[in-house]
Amino acid sequence: MSRIYDRVALIGLGLIASSMGHAMRRHGLAGHVAGHAQSEATRQAALEIGFCQSVHATAADAVRDADLVVLAVPIGAMGAVAAAIAPHLKPGATVTDVGSVKQAVIEAVGPHVPGPVHFIPGHPMAGTEHSGPYAGFATLFDNRWTILTPPEDGDAAALGRLRSLWQAMGAKVAIMDAAHHD
Repeated sequence: MSRIYDRVALIGLGLIASSMGHAMRRHGLAGHVAGHAQSEATRQAALEIGFCQSVHATAADAVRDADLVVLAVPIGAMGAVAAAIAPHLKPGATVTDVGSVKQAVIEAVGPHVPGPVHFIPGHPMAGTEHSGPYAGFATLFDNRWTILTPPEDGDAAALGRLRSLWQAMGAKVAIMDAAHHD
């Protein structure tokens, strides 16, 4: 595989984000994976495990210069996180999420995403009964579906790049509108 993104920021470092970090490292899909979690213990765990190359105390610091930002926080926290990172997003970057519902995420995150940034909501249909940074593993997405729900007027190249990442991490990707997903 080859690099798809130079810098990826994982906001929230639980099962899904840690599995993404492991999968990206395994396949060389990202030049640098930055991470952020609220808890100091989780940030330390992410560095110890090694699925992030850098871990940051704030989401704003984690997203600086990122080509892809993955919101892997509880759906109820996504609006506040989006507001906090919005001024720090790189023009042309893509923001995605891993939440299980899409319309609520679009309503919470969408208003905060600046114009030159692409917002492509996503939902990897994978998981285990375990949670936290130690629960992640590189093959979690193998042969599992990831649903992407891009806006109708979304950027085709940004969508293609995100789809390529999920496929390179082992997932099968379906594209649908948010209403159909929910």
